[in-house]
Amino acid sequence: MEWLSQRNKSILSIYKEAMSILNNNTPLWQLTVGEFLELQKTEIELALVTKSKRYEYGLKGLAKLLGCSRSTASKIKSSGILDEAICQNGKLIIIDKEKALELLKKSKE
Repeated sequence: MEWLSQRNKSILSIYKEAMSILNNNTPLWQLTVGEFLELQKTEIELALVTKSKRYEYGLKGLAKLLGCSRSTASKIKSSGILDEAICQNGKLIIIDKEKALELLKKSKE
């Protein structure tokens, strides 16, 4: 869960709080309109958070992930730091986001 942003963590905490108040046995007719809408909103946001992409593609995707230019991303890729997170077949480059960030963090230490 380290990769979740602060906003996503707050969404999860709101969801857990809502689910602690409302359990699976609470009938829908007992919910207020506000409780129902809040429950729907958190369910949708939670689905979006967990459905987020795991992979980036190409040097452009790597640059977006690292927040740098394509030429810098190319240099980092060529350095071998991210070899375990990158799978390349010809010109197609697939980067595992979580693993790449983890390897970068380890390389800084």
